[in-house]
Amino acid sequence: MTGSGDMRKLIVQAYKARDEGHADELMSAFHADAVFRLAGDKKVVAVADTIEGHGNIRGAMRGFIEKFEFRGREIISMIFDGDRAAVHSRINVRHRGDPEAYTTDILDLFTFRDGKIVELVEFADTALINRMTASAPPVA
Repeated sequence: MTGSGDMRKLIVQAYKARDEGHADELMSAFHADAVFRLAGDKKVVAVADTIEGHGNIRGAMRGFIEKFEFRGREIISMIFDGDRAAVHSRINVRHRGDPEAYTTDILDLFTFRDGKIVELVEFADTALINRMTASAPPVA
């Protein structure tokens, strides 16, 4: 089992890589058998999905990094229980095709195996995601 200190360190490193746009560095935090789920109904939010496998998650993360810029992440709280962690953070996010940025909260639920993230379920403001993707011109 991974200790809370190790989980905290890995989460902070993964967030830093995501916020700086480094997909490969971000993926070094994920287990080979990882699952990523952006919570929501795919019929309502196109990017809501469950993605399985390291390579598929890498592709999705590259796509998210390409489309959404994260700045100024503030970790509000982290809770650890065994091999799981819950993280509430606040970010400034901008769709790269739109000059306007928004501040929003995100809740991430992590499960760890072998010192890596094996599951990440992310809860985000799906109405904001829809607004940003609908109003922004395509990213070049």
